[in-house]
Amino acid sequence: MIVRFKFFHSKYAAMTIWPFIFIKDKIHKQNEILINHEKIHLRQQIELLWGPFFIWYIFEFLIKLIIYNNRDTAYRAISFEREAYQNESNLEYLKKRKFWAFWKNM
Repeated sequence: MIVRFKFFHSKYAAMTIWPFIFIKDKIHKQNEILINHEKIHLRQQIELLWGPFFIWYIFEFLIKLIIYNNRDTAYRAISFEREAYQNESNLEYLKKRKFWAFWKNM
């Protein structure tokens, strides 16, 4: 379910918290690539369950932040984000995606 929600930092257009995709502006609802990116996160959250997903996400972000000393670089280096960014343009990706596919981006 896609929900419009205006709490975002100006850099971000969407955020996924299973079972919802929150979007910043109505125009983003038409962006298939953005929605696909967020659907990849939905699948990741289903695989790990909601709580463990976010614990892992935050922990990995903090480790990457220590390594790179840059928030944007740390964010892009998170295994979940790497999988989503690498495959967001492939609208067929989720049909063929293997279980725990984010693991190869560790």
